[in-house]
Amino acid sequence: MDPTILGDSTNLAWAVLVVSGMLEAVWATALGEVRGIRRPAPLIIFVLAVIASMAGLMYAMLHIPTGTAYAVWVGIGAVLTVVIAIVRGTERATLARILLLIGLVGCVVGLKAVS
Repeated sequence: MDPTILGDSTNLAWAVLVVSGMLEAVWATALGEVRGIRRPAPLIIFVLAVIASMAGLMYAMLHIPTGTAYAVWVGIGAVLTVVIAIVRGTERATLARILLLIGLVGCVVGLKAVS
């Protein structure tokens, strides 16, 4: 990918960090589906997503302070993991849960804004 598409390397790092956070939700969800080696598909998805997610986080940390990058990565992954669980019906969508997720999203956006 040409870094000039997204501007400087910091913008690219933020884009990679967002995708890596999304992949965190993929691997966390897949990990919840792994039932030993009898179900290899979720295990394969987990392994590939965790490798890609960590590689993206590592790249982002070259351009974004470690604490900020990690907090954003975890925040995106946590919010999307809960949203996936709500959509799949494995967790309930309560008002409190939705408000807290909105708060997490606000914190992630805030960390980007002050960086």
